[in-house]
Amino acid sequence: MGTLPLIRVDEIEARTVVYAPPEELYDFLLDFPGYARYSEYLDQVTQDGDGTVGTRYALEFSWWKLSYTARSEVTGVDPPERIDWRIRKDIDAEGFWGVTPVDPPDGVEAATEVVLHIEYDASSASASAVDLPKLVSIGWVIEKVKPLVRTEATRIVRRVVDTIEGEPRDAGVEIRTD
Repeated sequence: MGTLPLIRVDEIEARTVVYAPPEELYDFLLDFPGYARYSEYLDQVTQDGDGTVGTRYALEFSWWKLSYTARSEVTGVDPPERIDWRIRKDIDAEGFWGVTPVDPPDGVEAATEVVLHIEYDASSASASAVDLPKLVSIGWVIEKVKPLVRTEATRIVRRVVDTIEGEPRDAGVEIRTD
């Protein structure tokens, strides 16, 4: 019997504390089309469904000379604690939004830790998914996009904090990558 090839899965996790109750944060995160206003590279999100399991999204990205529409789907919900999702084609990727109440600091009514967790297998990316310029490989694109994904995860989490709290705050975002 042969052995299975080792698959390298990359992970990105962004986490911070938001001064709001978990239910408010969870409801906000279900509004996935609203994410387009938080990302530099996400131009538009189209939703088919009500945000619960089975809801599908078309996420239109553009960067450099490339544009791409990712197709995602909500695969699980556990209100007000978790929203699971996966990418449906072109790359093996999945993740979740995690929402956990934490002890608020003095003078704050409620605090919730929010986590954006993403796992993906970069080697599974389909070269036919993007119309690449001549002499540009999918491998080159993947290596250039990896740091952008980390930056975007941080940007989105920070902007969620600003919107939920109603004003900008220098919320520290912890980023972990593997």
